[in-house]
Amino acid sequence: MKKKRKAILLILSALTITLIIVFYLYVSDYYRADTVAVEALNQDLINNKAFIKNDLIIIPSRTESDSALIFYPGGKVEASAYYPLLSRLADNGITCVLVKMPFHLAFFDYSAADRVFDTLPDIKNWYIGGHSLGGAMASKYMSEHPGKLKGLILLGAYVYGDVPSSKALTIYGTKDGVLSKEKIKESDLQLPLTGGNHANFGNYGNQKGDEEADISRELQQQKTVKAVEEFIE
Repeated sequence: MKKKRKAILLILSALTITLIIVFYLYVSDYYRADTVAVEALNQDLINNKAFIKNDLIIIPSRTESDSALIFYPGGKVEASAYYPLLSRLADNGITCVLVKMPFHLAFFDYSAADRVFDTLPDIKNWYIGGHSLGGAMASKYMSEHPGKLKGLILLGAYVYGDVPSSKALTIYGTKDGVLSKEKIKESDLQLPLTGGNHANFGNYGNQKGDEEADISRELQQQKTVKAVEEFIE
C-alpha cells in the first residue's frame, strides 16, 4: 500500500513539474516591443513625459484634459509595444495608462483597472480598452463596472460581456488574420481599417496567423488615434 501511495505521489510530482515547465516555456515565448517603441518610451521617461508606477505606464496628456484611457495589451505581447500608439493619443489630449499584465496575459489580472482610478484623481471621464485578448478582458471589466467608465475601445477585438453597443468602438483591420470578425455584432459601432491587419496596432513585428497589411503601421495607428479621439469627444 505504501509503495502504491509513493508511486502515485511520484507520478503527481512529475506531472506538476511537467506542467510548470510547459507553462514557463509558453509564457516565455512572447512578442517583444520593437526598437522604436522601446526607445520612445525610454526617451519620454527621461524627459518626464511618461512615468512608471508599479505595473502601470502613465502617459499624461500633452494638453489639459480630464479624459483618460486604461489600456490592456494583447495576449503574449509586451506592454511597451503599444507605447507609440498611446503616446499619439496623449499628444491629442487623452491621458493613457498602459497596464503591464502578469505573464503578458490580461486574463490573469483583468481587474487591473481597479488600481488605476486613484492614481489619477483629477480624471473625470474614464475609458477602457485593449488589443485582442486585452480588449476582451477590458470588455469583461466594463461589463462588470458600467458606472465607472464612459466607454470601451476595442482594437482587433470584439465585445465580450454585456456592454451597450453605443458605448463600445470596435476598430479592426480588413487584413486581420487573427480576429474572428463574425463575432462582431452588426449593431456594434465599428470601424474597419482598409488594408490594416492585427499586429500593427502595436510595435512588435509580425504575428503568427496574421495577414500582411496593405498600409503601414504608422498609418494604421494614425487612423486609430483619430477614431479614438472622435469617439471620446
